[in-house]
Amino acid sequence: MNMNKYAIMNDFEFDLLVESLLDGDQNNSVLETRRLLDAGAGRKQIITLGIESAMQQLDARCTAEQFNLLEIMLCGRAVMEVMKELYPPGAPAPETKATIVLASLQGDVHDLGKNIFKMVLTATGYRVVDCGKDCPLEKLIDAIQRENALAVGISGLITTIIPQARRVRDKLIERGLGRVKTLAGGAALKQATAESIQVDFVGQTAFDGARYLDQLTGSKR
Repeated sequence: MNMNKYAIMNDFEFDLLVESLLDGDQNNSVLETRRLLDAGAGRKQIITLGIESAMQQLDARCTAEQFNLLEIMLCGRAVMEVMKELYPPGAPAPETKATIVLASLQGDVHDLGKNIFKMVLTATGYRVVDCGKDCPLEKLIDAIQRENALAVGISGLITTIIPQARRVRDKLIERGLGRVKTLAGGAALKQATAESIQVDFVGQTAFDGARYLDQLTGSKR
């Protein structure tokens, strides 16, 4: 394999990878990744010109109200396979923008929205710690403290978890973690304002949350 990290490649040479990712084609995405590596592309090039480009196109579709949940899920899974190809077990971990902790709060056993947000964040360069669904507040706060997280994302599909969401900021302050930003999303929480549920940001889509985090980290998308 030619690992010449200084190989000069034009953006269009990554088009087939972008297309495969957008199609949610895991096999072709991995094959294109291998082809690019053999041609001398670096991992960072593949992430920037392949993965991030695909995610930006999905983001644009969401902005244009062409939101397709299945499309995002399939693309996210293809992205995960590419990341495994680029960074197999035992390989040095890629550089990340920040650590984000995610959870569906206790009382909510739905985690589809959280999982999609996790895919988007991972694909755009964040390290994600997933506390799962039906997550007690103490477990969530413990993870935030342990992982020295920049932010926490809470997901809620049902309205009964809104009182739990309102407690997150107070719990963070009690632990001396008031600096940690709180993001909320999901069918129930996105109907509320940030002020009403005491969070810093409410996203209508997973990409909204990623853009907000990029503003915090000063990252360009």
